Amino acid sequence: MTPLLRRHAITVVSAITAGLLPLTAAFAQQGTWPERPIRIVVPYGAGGSVDAIGRTLAQELSTRLGQPVVVENRVGAGSNVGSTFVAKAPPDGYTLLLTSPGNAVNVTLFKQMPYDVKTELTQVAVVGRAPGILLVRPDFPANSVRDLVAMAKKEPGKLNFGSGGPGSSEHLAGEMFKTHAGIDMTHVPYKGGAAVISDILAGQIQVFFTNQANVIGQIKGNLVKVLGVASNQRSALVPNVPTFAEQGYPEQQVSVWWGIAAPAKTPTAILDRLNSEILAAGASPTMRTRLSEMGAESITTTRAQANAFLDEEIVRWGKVVKSSNAQAD
Repeated sequence: MTPLLRRHAITVVSAITAGLLPLTAAFAQQGTWPERPIRIVVPYGAGGSVDAIGRTLAQELSTRLGQPVVVENRVGAGSNVGSTFVAKAPPDGYTLLLTSPGNAVNVTLFKQMPYDVKTELTQVAVVGRAPGILLVRPDFPANSVRDLVAMAKKEPGKLNFGSGGPGSSEHLAGEMFKTHAGIDMTHVPYKGGAAVISDILAGQIQVFFTNQANVIGQIKGNLVKVLGVASNQRSALVPNVPTFAEQGYPEQQVSVWWGIAAPAKTPTAILDRLNSEILAAGASPTMRTRLSEMGAESITTTRAQANAFLDEEIVRWGKVVKSSNAQAD
């Protein structure tokens, strides 16, 4: 072999070897990951539905992955604090984010975002969802959505609806319904949904748009009255309550959802493994039972479907945020 051919052969072999290195690394990561505990960051406080889903999923994944999966609550700025922490974390599969509608809403709600949900995070899977509902005190005179609309039209602005804060899904669901129904109600923001429930029960405010997972105890205890369900079909939790669509407001479609995201540059092999294990966890009897107890249902998605779903949610909620003039900065 001539020196020229020898040099050419060495170059070709080097190029092939270099091309194989990323594949080799990917297979190695898939084969060895996880080698240490994984954390799921929940960007809300302990005790809520987001936290409950995170902890249930963590238990299932711990068993399936053979490593502890722990939940870490990092609260603040409507989920931005915890979400930013994960977006800036090393993309190694050991720091994950429990996502929810706030991750879609905040894109429009905040003038300046500390992270980019579409370029710094990648959605791994959507885990579950629970339908939105409209609730009042048991002694409230309205017994249907139509009754409530009639009351609101008779005395514009007199009815108050509470929310967990400006720009929360509860606030925006109320603004959405005001638009669909052509009514005026006064928004009363609180620091969290638990405070809203307390004042509903005390009669300080009249209306609360929330998801049924947040108030399942009050529903089962007959402490509140549900007037409408914001999904395509009735809820098994309150089967006698008609949907908004059945009562003439088909556009009122609001559900809370929960998913898992990872830093955007996490290796594909790890993301695929995570998606597979999350879907298996979601299909487990334990997870399905827990979701059902919360008035929620399990969902299975590919990574591509999860990312497409987030894109749709950003657009959908963006329209509501703009029409309501809600801001959080």
